[in-house]
Amino acid sequence: MVKGQIYDKERFSLNLAKLKKGGENFEVSIDSDKAIEFRQGKDIPIEEVIKSENIFSDAKKGLLASENMMQELFNTTDPKEIAKIIIKQGEIQLTSEYRQKLRDEKKKRIIDYIHVNGADPKTGTPHPITRIENAFEEVKIHIDEFKSEDSQIQEIIKKLRQVLPIKFEINEIEVKIPAVHAGKMYSVVKNFAKIIKDEWLNDGSWRCIVELPGGLKNDFFDKLNNLTHGEIEINILKTK
Repeated sequence: MVKGQIYDKERFSLNLAKLKKGGENFEVSIDSDKAIEFRQGKDIPIEEVIKSENIFSDAKKGLLASENMMQELFNTTDPKEIAKIIIKQGEIQLTSEYRQKLRDEKKKRIIDYIHVNGADPKTGTPHPITRIENAFEEVKIHIDEFKSEDSQIQEIIKKLRQVLPIKFEINEIEVKIPAVHAGKMYSVVKNFAKIIKDEWLNDGSWRCIVELPGGLKNDFFDKLNNLTHGEIEINILKTK
């Protein structure tokens, strides 16, 4: 490949990773989702991250980078190795529509997390999703599409508390299910809560201790009571 060679630019995504090195531009066409995950350290084969094994000086014009410059600046002309460097060290450029899609998806996951794990301190029940969404708008929460939810959520909660009282708690709960229902209830409990300890008793009943976010507590109780027709023992051991 020589610099200046033209390729059909319509073949390539507008989502690119770019790196300026030694005064030269190097670009590679990427699968946006996988490129972001790759950059964050997820073990993904580079072949699944890039859409073409070509390194460009200008991908939109279809101009390929110089092999001589790649060798001089990267000590290799292997496009896969160079693509790894560009994605990890360079700038991931996304279309405005795709960036908005990422922000919307992260916003939904963060709101769901707050709804499930948080609660209104006055009532002990989860805030409705609509109320959380309105609070986001009121305090003008900005979602960074490149940062993980975990790295943003504490600052977001801090801002939300200006207009929305929230407490986060984990309940440790003891559950005892009679033998007639015990067999079918294990998977139900496991899907709702983290099982810390469990045992089968001599009468065939199943006893367990679970950890559960405060926002799921009422749904958990309702589900177990409905499936066992109220034939169940539930005790809240402690709240953290």
